[in-house]
Amino acid sequence: MDEKYFVNIGRQLGSGGREIGERLAARLGISFYDKELIQLASEESGLCKEFFEKADEKASQGIIGSIFGVRFPFIGDGSIPATNCLSNDSLFQVQSDVIRHLAEEKSCLFVGRCADYILRDNPRCANIFISSTREDRIARLCRIHNIGEEEAGNMIDKADKKRADYYNYYSYKTWGAAATYHLCIDSSVLGIEGTVEFVETFIRKKLKLSVGR
Repeated sequence: MDEKYFVNIGRQLGSGGREIGERLAARLGISFYDKELIQLASEESGLCKEFFEKADEKASQGIIGSIFGVRFPFIGDGSIPATNCLSNDSLFQVQSDVIRHLAEEKSCLFVGRCADYILRDNPRCANIFISSTREDRIARLCRIHNIGEEEAGNMIDKADKKRADYYNYYSYKTWGAAATYHLCIDSSVLGIEGTVEFVETFIRKKLKLSVGR
C-alpha cells in the first residue's frame, strides 16, 4: 500500500494560508512547497525562472508559442519577456509535471497552483481552503508589507481575481467554493495556531494518519 499522502491548500491573500501550510508541513513531517515550485520548474525545464514568476497563478492569455515550437531563453541567456515566447498553458504543464514528480517521491504539502486538481486521481489527498475576514486580511497585509489599508485592499481584490481566474480556468471548478474542497475554514475564527491544530486533526482523520506521524 502506498503510504504517501498530500495536502493541498488554496488560500485567500492575507488569510495566513502560507504560514498555516508551513506549520502543518512541519507538524506532519512532510515537505512544503509554495513558491519553491517556481525554482524547481525552472531547474527541471531549463527555462528562465522569470517565465514562471510572470505566469505564477495566472490563467492562460492565449497560445502565443509552445515549448516545442519556438526558441526560448534558457538559464543564463538574455532576458526576454515570457509572454513573447511561451503561453501560460505551457508553463502550467511544466509546473504540473514537477508537482506530479514530487508526489511520486514523497508526501508533500502544496500551496496553490491547482495542486488539488493536478493530483485529483490520488485518493490520498486532503484539499483545504483557507479564508479570513476582509478586515483581518487587510490588517495582516498592512503589518507584513508596511502599507496602508487602501493599498492592502487593492492587493486583495487583484489577488482574489487572479487566483480565481487561474484556478477556475485550469481545474474547471470554482475557487473558494465549499464543494471544491474537503474542508474550508476561516482562519480569523481560531487564529493561525488554532487553525493549524484544527486542520491537522482533520487531515489525520481523513487520511487515517497515526498521531505523531
